[in-house]
Amino acid sequence: MRGLTEALSIYVVDDDDAVRDSLAVLLEPEGFTVRQFSSVDSFLEVLEEDPPGDGGRACLLLDLHMPGKGGQELLDILGRRESRLPVVVMTGNTDEKTRAQALLKGAVAFLEKPVDADRLIATLRDALG
Repeated sequence: MRGLTEALSIYVVDDDDAVRDSLAVLLEPEGFTVRQFSSVDSFLEVLEEDPPGDGGRACLLLDLHMPGKGGQELLDILGRRESRLPVVVMTGNTDEKTRAQALLKGAVAFLEKPVDADRLIATLRDALG
């Protein structure tokens, strides 16, 4: 299955250093290129300078609750920009209202922390098509 994920980028936006590092350790051996961001603003800065192509070769893995701009606000921004970047939400807040809002704003999947590694990898592969 490694061939399916070669040259696929995952943008991880999470304020927790340990979560970002753990995700990189998990995903990179599976063939994903992981780019880490500690805030929505740092991600948006890079998105402006170096946007992913329209080929569906990148995916955003997004935490919802962070200091400053949160994940829901980033979903709003991406929606206004008509971004085609698939977004997988991964959060500890799994109430139905939060889930429904994220999906309505364009998230392609919603995962609860802590997430099973196999489920996460399968979800990212699905999101990347």
